[in-house]
Amino acid sequence: MVRRTLGLLLLALVLGIGCGESSSDDAPGTVTDDLGRSVSLSRPVDRVVSLAPNLTEIVHAAGAGSSLVAITSSGDHPPPVDTLPNVSALPVDFEAVTAQEPDLVLAADQVNAPNDAGTFEALDIPIYFFSFKTVDDIIEGVRTTGRLLGTEAAAADSAAALQRETEALRARTDPLPREQRPRVLVLVGDDTLYSFGEGSYVHTLVELAGGRSITADIDTQAPTLSEEYVLTEKPDVIVGLWGPEYDPSRLLDLHPAWDVVPALRNDRVYSFPSALFARPAPRILQGARRLARRLHPERFSPSSARSRNASSSPSPTPSDP
Repeated sequence: MVRRTLGLLLLALVLGIGCGESSSDDAPGTVTDDLGRSVSLSRPVDRVVSLAPNLTEIVHAAGAGSSLVAITSSGDHPPPVDTLPNVSALPVDFEAVTAQEPDLVLAADQVNAPNDAGTFEALDIPIYFFSFKTVDDIIEGVRTTGRLLGTEAAAADSAAALQRETEALRARTDPLPREQRPRVLVLVGDDTLYSFGEGSYVHTLVELAGGRSITADIDTQAPTLSEEYVLTEKPDVIVGLWGPEYDPSRLLDLHPAWDVVPALRNDRVYSFPSALFARPAPRILQGARRLARRLHPERFSPSSARSRNASSSPSPTPSDP
């Protein structure tokens, strides 16, 4: 019931990408990326090209935004990046990247073809591949980027702040028993049902928000679901990445048989900005908090916050716009 044909372009939009670590056994100037490749770096790393929009955000979170000399055209956050030159990532425009004379290229193994590493090696340009599988990996990715780009202190501060936000949200949702965690389906497409499969950070985002992601066990990284799959699985909640102005009635127009699906029957179709879910970068914590408020409004009401404060439990997480 699950079709396994998704192109590289869709993978670039929806898949988890991003966080490698330096090995303590590596030689000086050498790090190991998430493909297990040894990457030799010349210090300092002053000129960086980002081939994935989430990595652009992570570089800024790590305090190294000034090192970026070019990004992909899909990079749009934070606002300073709109002044940077754009380079194609699908496929990679090697000539344009080379023209930037980068000290390091940052790539994502499910956005950029791993075979591109060989071309960059032939051009004598270091390329570091990242891969994210959990929310915590994204936070660690900020630290890793700081180590790569020489902004360890700023990256550590940023990662610590993100960790505190994550722990504050977990303090609210971890006590929830399984039966109180709704079964959640996250969809990228509303007509063609693109979703997230095994090994995606999205499932840990849903868990952090107090839900259970129903596609976590699908052994395809970016599955295309059938209508029958949704009818069989009967999700309690459907999360769409279609923006806050989306009209949930469109789902019934597109899939009339779904009128028996609990999420539609109980008006539990929620749509969020794509960047808060489909881009593994620090902003997905905003997505997790917004989803948590939808899944468990009773835990995020003003009266609930007052009760927690009175009992000296963790303070409320920051409000989102």
